[in-house]
Amino acid sequence: MRPEMPQFQPKDPAYAERVRASFGLQQAMQLIGAELAVVEPGYTEIHLANKPGITQQHGFIHGGVVGMIADSAAGYAANTLTPADTSVLTVEYKMNLVAPADGDRLVARGEVVKPGRTLIITRAEVFAIRDEKWTLCALMQQTIMAMQGRKERAG
Repeated sequence: MRPEMPQFQPKDPAYAERVRASFGLQQAMQLIGAELAVVEPGYTEIHLANKPGITQQHGFIHGGVVGMIADSAAGYAANTLTPADTSVLTVEYKMNLVAPADGDRLVARGEVVKPGRTLIITRAEVFAIRDEKWTLCALMQQTIMAMQGRKERAG
């Protein structure tokens, strides 16, 4: 269930299609098998199934992979609120790993905290899910730069 959050108005009526197309260009997300499951104004979710190729030595999903989906979920949440000719780029993020990513799947929920013309502040939570029990495994705060007129390109 989606958490209660502020309501934002997108500047681009086709924001969802634009964000999904951008996600499709991310070869890193394809590599790990991540799915952009939810796209709403100021909010996205990325879902990721656990598989051997993304685990670390204890069998948990690697913290770097947790960071990848948190970064992308929050970044795409920001991108839902930008104009059609604008792409986004992460400037910085700080992430706390609060529990092992020990689940059958992960869900990263990204949301906009404060939209801006050039800088957008976001946050993400990542949950490990096993037997439908959701365990918070990471918290992230992020700054996104909106780049007007900057086209995206595939790998």
